[in-house]
Amino acid sequence: MSNLAQKRILLGITGGIAAYKSIELIRLLTKAGADVQVVLTEGAKAFVTEMTLQAVSGHPVRSTLLDPNAEAGMGHIELAKWADLIVIAPASADFMARYAQGMANDLLSTLCIATESPVLLAPAMNQAMWRHPATQANAALLTERGVLSIGPADGAQACGDIGPGRMSEPSDIFTAINTHFQYSHIEQDLSGQHWVITAGPTMEAIDPVRFISNHSSGKMGYALAKAAIARGAKVTLISGPVQIAPPAGATIIAVKSADEMLAACEQSMTTQADVFIGAAAVADFKMKVASNQKMKKQSDTEEVTLTLVKNPDIIATLAKHKRAKTIVGFAAETQNVIEYAKSKLERKGLDIIIANDVSRSDIGFNQDENQVTVITQDATWLPDKAAKSELATQLVAFIQQHIKSAL
Repeated sequence: MSNLAQKRILLGITGGIAAYKSIELIRLLTKAGADVQVVLTEGAKAFVTEMTLQAVSGHPVRSTLLDPNAEAGMGHIELAKWADLIVIAPASADFMARYAQGMANDLLSTLCIATESPVLLAPAMNQAMWRHPATQANAALLTERGVLSIGPADGAQACGDIGPGRMSEPSDIFTAINTHFQYSHIEQDLSGQHWVITAGPTMEAIDPVRFISNHSSGKMGYALAKAAIARGAKVTLISGPVQIAPPAGATIIAVKSADEMLAACEQSMTTQADVFIGAAAVADFKMKVASNQKMKKQSDTEEVTLTLVKNPDIIATLAKHKRAKTIVGFAAETQNVIEYAKSKLERKGLDIIIANDVSRSDIGFNQDENQVTVITQDATWLPDKAAKSELATQLVAFIQQHIKSAL
């Protein structure tokens, strides 16, 4: 049975071109068995019609706070109590600003202030509006208050700009809603926390067609992101090139090189994050100078010398500048695993390090299972071999317990 069967979802639609996508979201939700009611802002009426939304949801559409018929029974309060989840898709910059300030000057903002149910935002706006410090401050404030969010996505926008601000696709929002109800029984003890997690390999260009990389699949980092989201954390997942679907609810930043990954980490942690987990397998070296043309094979040359230089040490840099309250590293080793991991913990100033033996063919890179040793300054824990998804749940719980014990 779907996690959405008989769930009551209030869908708020604010003004923006992405409003048309909400019709597909309603269709997906109702097909999964959810009961959906729609509330429109005045701005949204310029993009979608009440008749269309009523047809796909099966309910009259509400848009007026002081509707004499509905308000005879305090309708806006009843609607706020009715919802198991309020979803705002799209959520405009204006709506986020009013919601962050606690304003209740239309039906949708009033419902969000009056409800005790979770609220999920799917922001949608021009890339400059999303990047504006005021919008970022409003988003951060809402997250601190426990408001959930998905996106925005990065890409081409209706105005012709390219960048972050696109509303997440209806299928992704649907998955986030489904995941919310799947894990709603789990204690949301990470609510209000911001976790930044790196995952996958990096790719360091040799020339336009060749690169230096490794065998990391990204499965462990993605599983950690999913486990943290399940417990209520806001997660920024900074990922090298992988072939797996991103976890619903995470803010995804795709990168290739170590330099790009470090820049993305620093940009995502302009304010101190609660937890940073460096699960990515970052290439230790890169070309001193990558060729801007394909290097041609010389028929009379048996050997080619590549001049490599060290890549930036991402986790050591973040630890030095205290970009996160708790910093967790990974040590993928083929020998002297515990000894090397402890050395890395001390040398880089980490709080926790997770060591695994990647010489084993049954765990680690490209495998669905893993076995690790978790090391702190004063303790060592060896969980049983398990599926990466199950192990991630245990590791997130361990990290949260470590945070609590340090308070």
